Amino acid sequence: MVIPKFLQIHTLHSYPAALLNRDDSGLAKRMPFGGSVRTRISSQCLKRHWRMADDEFSLENIANSKGAIRSRNVVSRSVMEPLRAANGASEEALAAVENALNRGVYGDKGETESGRQPLLLGLPEVEYLTEKATAILAEHGSDPEKAGDAATALFKSKDGERENFRAFRERTSLPGGLVSALFGRMVTSDTAANIDAAIHVAHAFTVHPEESESDYFSVVDDLQRADEDAGAAHIGDAELTAGLFYGYVVVDAPALVSNLTGCESKDWLSADRELAADVVKHLVHLIATVSPGAKLGSTAPYAYADLALVEAGSRQPRSLANAFRGAVAAQTGEAVDAMAGHLLKMDEAYGARESRRVMSLDSCAMPEAERVNLDQLACWAAQAIREGEAS
Repeated sequence: MVIPKFLQIHTLHSYPAALLNRDDSGLAKRMPFGGSVRTRISSQCLKRHWRMADDEFSLENIANSKGAIRSRNVVSRSVMEPLRAANGASEEALAAVENALNRGVYGDKGETESGRQPLLLGLPEVEYLTEKATAILAEHGSDPEKAGDAATALFKSKDGERENFRAFRERTSLPGGLVSALFGRMVTSDTAANIDAAIHVAHAFTVHPEESESDYFSVVDDLQRADEDAGAAHIGDAELTAGLFYGYVVVDAPALVSNLTGCESKDWLSADRELAADVVKHLVHLIATVSPGAKLGSTAPYAYADLALVEAGSRQPRSLANAFRGAVAAQTGEAVDAMAGHLLKMDEAYGARESRRVMSLDSCAMPEAERVNLDQLACWAAQAIREGEAS
């Protein structure tokens, strides 16, 4: 038995003819590794698609979870727009409250949209702001100066901490919503409101050198007449890539339970871990089955993992990326062999102290890992968190 302080999730995904994650020039993201250039998928891209997935195992389908909104217009659109439609306050008072809330939430330059950075606010925080704004406008709806002062007072500092975020934490164990508890957030206007990520996501990369081509395409004008110039109405090109990607995710169980329940991370084994277990179950499914991707309509870049290995243990995690520092052939079997061989070397050097389960399309000899299907893998990982031990 081991204490599952960390869950490590390793995956291999294969995608043909796709453009999964683009850079600022519209080309596939890349990275040099081990002397060759690889195609890359950023962690931000991966997390975005897991967060937005809408299926049986979406984050929104977790019982007792709380939603969140990432935007630079949360105050204007989620708080003030409903109040403008329902409140009898003057437009001047509404504007004064809106400006004060934007400054308090987004910082000194928050009055203008260009001065605001997108911020992840949990729905409990949005509800709190709406409740306070409603009360202020009910009392000072005809006095813009008093309304603005009252809204500004919500963000006064005490011991270097903004009062609004202190109140958020006192109202709920998930003030920033489930997404903040999983992937963290940074609030520049109040560093005390920052939340450290409990789910650590590496950039996925191909186990082999990049494989890409320029896809030439043309557009035909359906209304073009025979007596008009022949040829396409538009021609263009776009990069397409193919690849077998290694992905790596770490779940910091003490941090996850702490973010979800409000307990100290050192006390995670004595806290309620039911929600954390549900999160892990959903997360394993999402990582294995949800694909990132641009150009969905023209490439249909949907794929399930060829392999998913989950390790539960108490010592610091370590990636298996170095299994592919020397590029291997773009074949799943060779990639699995390289991963298994590297894992065996790690075990020989450092000892095999993790408990493991593996889901694989083909039979594989992953060291000390029992082969299971995806449902069993997700349930095993969730059970390890729920019971505080893994076999």
